Amino acid sequence: MSAKIAADHLARGAAVYVRQSTTTQVHGNLESQRRQYALADAARAAGFSSVTVIDDDLGRSGSGLAARPGFQRLVAEICAGAVGAVFCLEASRLARNGRDWHHLLDLCALTGALVIDPDGVHDPRLMNDRLLLGLKGTMSEYELGGFYAKCERCGGEVRAGQPLSPGAAGRPRAGSGSRGSGAGCR
Repeated sequence: MSAKIAADHLARGAAVYVRQSTTTQVHGNLESQRRQYALADAARAAGFSSVTVIDDDLGRSGSGLAARPGFQRLVAEICAGAVGAVFCLEASRLARNGRDWHHLLDLCALTGALVIDPDGVHDPRLMNDRLLLGLKGTMSEYELGGFYAKCERCGGEVRAGQPLSPGAAGRPRAGSGSRGSGAGCR
């Protein structure tokens, strides 16, 4: 897969962290779950014989506001030196806030663990890889901030399973009876 994956990484094993933010996503977005669980097969294909799937945080937000026992377990296993690589679909699956994301990157760098996503194999000890991972974490946090800001502009609360897009310009929102902001914002 990559020259960055060394025998030391393979000997320690891989961790696959699976997370979805809400119970609605857990029950309704099965494709995301399937893709996240498939990372275990990708880890084995990359040469890892020991693969741990951590899915304790299904239905828990990565914003930093909710307790995430799975994330804490991942951090503990990294600190113990048991993880040679963390597999994830994207940065937002691991953390949606800079504190958790950069803490995870620091621990991976200290223990020599890699972060592997569909874009490639990243070594947080290497400056260019760390820069790219830092940008991915920043974008993930920015997306979450944009999500909350959009909800505030709409003047409504976020409802599970409701899309946030306002729809086509000039077209009324379903069930709102108007094109304006407020309770009809979805």
